[in-house]
Amino acid sequence: MTAPPPAGTASALASGLAPGRCWLPPLRLPRALLDPALTDLPAGNGEGLVTVRLAIDAGRISAIEAGPDAAGQPAAPLAITPPVDAHVHLDKAFSWSGFPNPSATMAAALVANGREAEQRTANQVLERGEAGLDRAWRYGLRALRSHVDSAGPAAEASWQALLELQQRWRGRLELQLVALVPIAFWSSPAGLELARRVAGAGGLLGGVLGPPFRRSASDAEHLLALLRLAERLGCPVDLHVDEGSAAPGAGVALLTSLIERQGCGVPVTCSHASSMGLLPLGARIRLAERMAAAGLQVVALPTTNFWLLGHQGGLTTPERPLAPIRVLQQAGVPVALGGDNVQDPWYPGGDFDPIELLRFAAPAAQLAPWRRLGLAPLTSAAARLMGLDWDGVLRLGSPADLVVLGASSWSELLARPPQRRVLRAGEWLQPPAAEAPQPLLSRFLARVGP
Repeated sequence: MTAPPPAGTASALASGLAPGRCWLPPLRLPRALLDPALTDLPAGNGEGLVTVRLAIDAGRISAIEAGPDAAGQPAAPLAITPPVDAHVHLDKAFSWSGFPNPSATMAAALVANGREAEQRTANQVLERGEAGLDRAWRYGLRALRSHVDSAGPAAEASWQALLELQQRWRGRLELQLVALVPIAFWSSPAGLELARRVAGAGGLLGGVLGPPFRRSASDAEHLLALLRLAERLGCPVDLHVDEGSAAPGAGVALLTSLIERQGCGVPVTCSHASSMGLLPLGARIRLAERMAAAGLQVVALPTTNFWLLGHQGGLTTPERPLAPIRVLQQAGVPVALGGDNVQDPWYPGGDFDPIELLRFAAPAAQLAPWRRLGLAPLTSAAARLMGLDWDGVLRLGSPADLVVLGASSWSELLARPPQRRVLRAGEWLQPPAAEAPQPLLSRFLARVGP
């Protein structure tokens, strides 16, 4: 992390907050993340930002006032409410070094994932999950939804460890868990037993519809059985669907048709929906409108999709499969972003850092953060998709939770990785260890001298 906080703010942030009611130094917040009922606040500037002063009392926002934004004064730092990540895989995170996938293909990732799962233990998942949640917390995330390999040798160990972590982190970071299996599994006696356990733990039912598995004539039958099971148990559903290039949008279209005919009484999320982005524009729009009417939600996953999909014969193809975020939003489909895989066979990078995901999604998905719909997939829309108590919009009485960035504009944020300070219930968190000087580089510089 290289960019220092704007002048005049670092000492105020580092000094902590006094007990009782206190005022933060001026901050620039997106108007979209400030209560629209606060009519005494000005409209956002050209970047959708408003300079405000916030008062904190007992860990809550007790006042929101327009702040000074005079010419010649040091610019106030940019701040947002803590983002949420609607799709990760904590059980396999940080496993790339032992199970790499240098070919960067879906098929090789699936094989490496299977090999890793055969050796996975509850202690490994505890260590990986704890590391991931600690980094997510210090980077500024306030909630994650993790899909969990739930069929095969690693299932019991993964659930045991992640349920323990869910309790360990309760009150700090909300962790939702999704059972990830082939959709046909839910039609079996073992699937029914698993579904009851997942429902009892407050989890979600998931599955894979389409790539990396072959489509089948029985997909509709198994998918309908899953939806009916979820309704009986009151479990939301979150599916991996259309994570590939073949048969664009086929899984999403099948799911939409089933809900149009049969209905569904629980929230249903389509994670990935990648190949839908390869449909002709008219077909994309029509399917998005049907999805909105059916009440479907989408989580787009640009990092893993851009890494694994859209290459052939060692070359990158012109068409990169990715959920058509802006078409979906215009149709009224709630859309969130997810970091997906972190340093595992599916993607070697990632670090549970929502700011880096925002910076990546801006050019990859043309999501301009100064627009409400550009920022919503990591903040307000994502919070509503996950059913969180707080949508991330600052109101009087909201949690005093912020991510304060070492940038005063969106352009600065996109130009270089910013420093940040994370405020939770009026208390500043220590930054992740990665923001300290890295020992490997420090040792090298010590040897080469000035």
